[in-house]
Amino acid sequence: MGDIEEGRAISIQYSVGDHDDRPWGSWKVTDIGPEFISKTIQVKPGKRLSLQYHHHREEFWYVISGRGMATIGDQEFELGAGVSVSIPKGVLHRLVCISRRPLIVLEVQKGDTLDEEDIVRLEDDFGRH
Repeated sequence: MGDIEEGRAISIQYSVGDHDDRPWGSWKVTDIGPEFISKTIQVKPGKRLSLQYHHHREEFWYVISGRGMATIGDQEFELGAGVSVSIPKGVLHRLVCISRRPLIVLEVQKGDTLDEEDIVRLEDDFGRH
């Protein structure tokens, strides 16, 4: 899906309902709008996403349930229900589930290119690059 806003081309390569199972849990696209998508992310207990950054998007995480730790740049934050954090474009980040039940997070991605190719992994528990 492409859009033009303020003279810029926006590239969104998702559709509502897109989903994927990952070794750490799963994600599902819940909404799409101009320059953003939202996903529900579920992280299994004891699992973590790769340490990564993005060239084209910033992210916002809002915790629905469970507990987690977020690494954003050189800081760590404990997350629980109702807590939110922002991840600027280009900043290293990681999400870890530290509860006995899955960590459920609403993620909003905003940027001019939104797709799964814009993930630069520096560390990954599952050997992905």
